[in-house]
Amino acid sequence: MLSKELLDILACPKCKGDLIYYEDKDILVCPRCKVYYPVEEDIPILLIDSARPLEELEKVPQGGQT
Repeated sequence: MLSKELLDILACPKCKGDLIYYEDKDILVCPRCKVYYPVEEDIPILLIDSARPLEELEKVPQGGQT
């Protein structure tokens, strides 16, 4: 889980816009760029090359679903 202090200072590396943290999926979403960034072991991977299109989220398995 990311701390509120960290979330307050994080920004999209591409557009410098606000990011929204989805704790259940462990991702940070940039609604402006329509991409998400993974969070691995509580470390946000905010590299432009690691951004994935929001459309891919539909392919990510949800917890508890098969």
